This record gives sequence, structure tokens and C-alpha cells, in this order.
Amino acid sequence: MTPQLLASLRAIVGDENLLHDPADCLPYGYDNSRREAMPEAVLFPQDHDQTVKIVRLCNQHKIALTARGKGTGTTGATVPLFGGVVLSFERMREIIKVDPANRVIVVTPGVTNQEVQKAAGEHGFFWPPDPTSAAVCTIGGNLAYNSSGPRAVKYGTPRENTLGLRAITGDGREIRCGVYTTKGVVGYDLTRLLIGSEGTLAIITEATLKLTPLPEAKRTLQAIYATIDDAAHAVSAIMAQAVVPCALEFIDGTAIEMIRNYSKSDLPKGAGAMLMIEVDGLSASLDEAVKKVSDAARNDGLVKLIAAATKEEIQALWNTRKALSPALRNVAPKKINEDIVVPVSHLPELTRGLQQLSKQYNIPIVNFGHAGNGNLHTNLLLDPDDPQQMRDAEACLDAVFNLVLKLNGTISGEHGVGIVKREFVAREIDEVTLGLMRQIKQQFDPNGILNAGKTLPDADAS
Repeated sequence: MTPQLLASLRAIVGDENLLHDPADCLPYGYDNSRREAMPEAVLFPQDHDQTVKIVRLCNQHKIALTARGKGTGTTGATVPLFGGVVLSFERMREIIKVDPANRVIVVTPGVTNQEVQKAAGEHGFFWPPDPTSAAVCTIGGNLAYNSSGPRAVKYGTPRENTLGLRAITGDGREIRCGVYTTKGVVGYDLTRLLIGSEGTLAIITEATLKLTPLPEAKRTLQAIYATIDDAAHAVSAIMAQAVVPCALEFIDGTAIEMIRNYSKSDLPKGAGAMLMIEVDGLSASLDEAVKKVSDAARNDGLVKLIAAATKEEIQALWNTRKALSPALRNVAPKKINEDIVVPVSHLPELTRGLQQLSKQYNIPIVNFGHAGNGNLHTNLLLDPDDPQQMRDAEACLDAVFNLVLKLNGTISGEHGVGIVKREFVAREIDEVTLGLMRQIKQQFDPNGILNAGKTLPDADAS
């Protein structure tokens, strides 16, 4: 990057909002995928107008531009593959408006998910998406990945909970899309198009989010099963009855043993799988709702069903689930973490297939995740410094994706594509459809400066 261009960027954001020294830029070159590349500069825009000027300048000089929140993503979508500028929104964190009368909150992209929940909660509302990293992940990142978390099973993803966006295309055009109402069919739905596009089409600078009233009451259930199949069949039964749980989390037997070994949990030894089930709603009807869900959860493989009502009991049950991530980090700090999705009715077949692949390739696989959506986080445990294990893990992952697609699933539910899954996209999406997507990218970003090398495979690679 030339000194003149650097000076032009500094003039837009000020010296205090620009990093250029390699040592300062390094932390902005990687995310949770452990992939990394070095940016030439990191900018911290303060508002929409500054962002417009940055995008226009980068487009004029064909400088690669990568938008970034807090870097909690796991697929390398914020890694600046071609250097250039990383546009970090961590300092652009304004809650512009909370409008409880219309169930709306308007925010800038650097506001964290937790900050949105706090602001909405003061008025008796919440925003349904709740990724595990909610305390630190930003709304911009949530929208870029369409990240949702456990509550999506009942309340939907960011696509279902975002009304409108303000954004800047790759060539610097300012756009507003969506509505301020819960209905609206004028024009094409660019809001849903931009959400999940991983910053490859436009830079989001403002989001109008749809809020939901906080439930009056909530109950938590923990169901232990003899086998993974028993738990998977229970998920299908729960999702086939009228009461939709607000969370339905799955943890397999291998994960249960890890929790037992790395926490004070009293989970039974040899359990095949566990479901964490949360039911919310009106206090007057909650007992009946819990009964319906509990009845659906019961089958011949049920070992134990625990219901918690008090805050302390609920916290104790969820602490069991929260103990899993630290346990995994202890066992395999460099594991491969994928988030695959199949129709809920295919969960038994998926879990059986994953067990077979684990044995076939001699790669331990730990599965947990949002079973109510058919969305499992599949973790391949390996030593990346062992070449043979790496080859076996790559072959195993390839087979995992083939299994998922055979079951009419998708290779990513909420982690995105980024760099990590880009080579597999053409297996899921046909070439004609990919061609249309590339044309859309060209319309939004004619010089290809926005998050280049991500999400869509090149035409000759598909």
C-alpha cells in the first residue's frame, strides 16, 4: 500500500483509528479457524459516512477489503487472503433506537449480541438469535454468517428476525433494503440475500432487528438415553408434536464421557446420548407444555428424565452442557469443527453414519448441537502434527459431507463457508445456480474487492 493511499485512509478515520504496523495488524489477520493472512492496514470506522468513503477509495484503487467483527468465526471468512484493508467494526457500536411499540431495535454492526439482549430486555423483549459467543460476537458478524444458536428451533435465524439493512456495495453505492414493518413485499428481498453472504456483497452499517416479547416462564429438561439412536428418535418425536421447544440440544456419548472427566458432573457412566430441552411460554400453560414434550421424549431407550424449575436447578443442568467446550479444548485443542444439518427425520441415520465413519477412519468424532434443527456440530479429534492423522481426517471429513448431502442436508448451518468449506460448495449447489450467484456478486462488487476468495468457488474449480 502506497504512502499516499495510507494517508488518504488516515484522513478519513483519523490516526487513532488506523493500524499499519505489522505487529499491530497481526491480531486482525486470523479468526477461530486458525487460518491467517496479514492485512496491510486495519481501519476502525466510526459511522456510515466514514465507511462509504473507505469503500469508495478501496474500490477506486482495487484494494482488497475484508469486514470484521470480533473474529469469533470458525471458517476463515474474516481472514484477509489478499492483504489490503481489514475494516473492523468493533468501535462502531451504537444502539440507535429501541422502539418497543413496534418491537424493533436499530443498531450499528459493532454492537454485541449481548448488548442487544440487554437493551431489548429492559423493555421486556429479546432478539432470538443467541450464538454461543453472544457475549462477544457482534451483530454484524451474526448477520454475515446468519448465526443463530439454540433458540432458532422455535424463533428462527437472523434472516427471520431482521427487518431491514443499510449497506454499502463494493463499488461504494449506498443502499437501504427491507422494511420497518413485519410485512412487506415491494421489490426483491435483498435483506435476506445480504444476511449470510459473509461480507462478499456489501458492507452492513445498520440493522433493523425484529424483537420478540420475553416469555413469562421457562422450564429445562435433561433426558439421558442408552444409545444415540434412542436420542435421535426422541428428537424426531419431540419435533412432531404441537409444542415447539425453544431449545433442543443434543450431546453424544463420547461428549458425555468428556464432560464426566473434565467437570464435576454426575452424568451416568456409559450413557449413549443426552438431550437438553427448554420449553418456554405462558406460566398458566407451561405445565401442560412440559408434559407434552416429556411424553414425546420418552421411549424404550430413555434412562433418566430430569425436570428443573428453579433458576439454580436450570443453571446446574446447563452447566453440564457448558462444560463440553473446555473439555474438548483439553482433549483436542486443534480439532476440526464442522456444523452440518440434515432434516430432523434423518438424524438417526446421520448419527449412525458418523459412528461408522469414526470407526472406518480411526478418527474420534464428537457430536453435539442444535438437534431441533437437525444441526450438529461435528468435531473430528486429531493431532494436526501427525501427517497420517491429517490425511485420515481429511478423507473422513470428505465422507461426512457426502453423507450429509446424501441425506438431503447442507454442509453448513450457521458457521458459514469462508475459506474452510469453499471447495465443497459445488457438491451442494449446481453449476447453473452458482453461475447466477457469481453474477449477483459481480453486480454488487464489480471489482471484486469485498472478501475476495470466500464463499463461492471459482468457476473453473466447480
